[in-house]
Amino acid sequence: MLMHILAILAGTILLIYGADRFVIGASATARNLGLSPMLIGLTIVGFATSAPEILVSVTAAMRGASDLAVGNALGSNIANIGLVLGTAALIKPIMISDSTVLRREMPVLAALTLASSLVFVDDYLSRTDGIIMLMILLLFVGWVVRVSLGDTKDSAKSSGDTIANEFDAEIPKDMPNSRALLWLVAGISILLAGANMLVWGAENLARTLGISELIIGLTIVAIGTSLPELAVTAISAYKGEAGLAIGNIVGSNIYNLLAVIGVAGVIHPAVLDQDVLRLHFPVMVAFTLGLYVLAYNYGRTDKARITRTHGIVLISVFVAYHLSNLI
Repeated sequence: MLMHILAILAGTILLIYGADRFVIGASATARNLGLSPMLIGLTIVGFATSAPEILVSVTAAMRGASDLAVGNALGSNIANIGLVLGTAALIKPIMISDSTVLRREMPVLAALTLASSLVFVDDYLSRTDGIIMLMILLLFVGWVVRVSLGDTKDSAKSSGDTIANEFDAEIPKDMPNSRALLWLVAGISILLAGANMLVWGAENLARTLGISELIIGLTIVAIGTSLPELAVTAISAYKGEAGLAIGNIVGSNIYNLLAVIGVAGVIHPAVLDQDVLRLHFPVMVAFTLGLYVLAYNYGRTDKARITRTHGIVLISVFVAYHLSNLI
């Protein structure tokens, strides 16, 4: 069992470091190609921060562990809100500035979360379900690109958006193409190695302890793959970049929902644990709607605030949920 635990820890460390290098390499490469910071942030960075979940899902599905992949997707979305946002709020209360990006993407996340219940209603993740999820992902990315290009043309609108300004400040400048490509390739390679180690350790630990792969995916794997988001969001909150802190969670959760589950369904259709629809999916919906309520008044600086009390509540509910899974 010790080897399995060490594999999980080593895989998690590799995922964190690989995700960081991948984000830097991908965003710097895109900037060198002339893409706008807003477009890079909403597409490339959004995808890159979800790369650990996506690669873990691919690895798990290829090994026939679809429950682990689905648990990773649902658990990561829960962790991003309960653990990541809760921790960020404890570090520094979050003032949610007015942003057209948040106004557009928050309702999209809520709608996609509710609509995805149709995938789980029959307790079976089919290849058709996976294809539909990936098609919706492509439509979402296309919509984001089109809207971002429109915002870029409207310089006054773009320059006034807090997230656009925060993306511009965070994306690496003046990094040579050779170095950016090096980090891009190194990042994806490290991510693949970390994903394989984490899935191998999680699968075998589940068998050793007699715990279902779904629970391992919801807990250990989900928390491990959410650590890159935790680092990015906590740093953004500390710097006062509230738009990035919330935007990172919203974007990551959309990619997790569509890409991670979609990939798992396409690679390995499977009958799912009945608790997915009865318990874990409703918990994810509750956390998502909670995020929507907390961020609803963004733009009104007297109320648009996620306080340390909110952070304590989010973390407490997150911990209680996970303790109920393990008891």
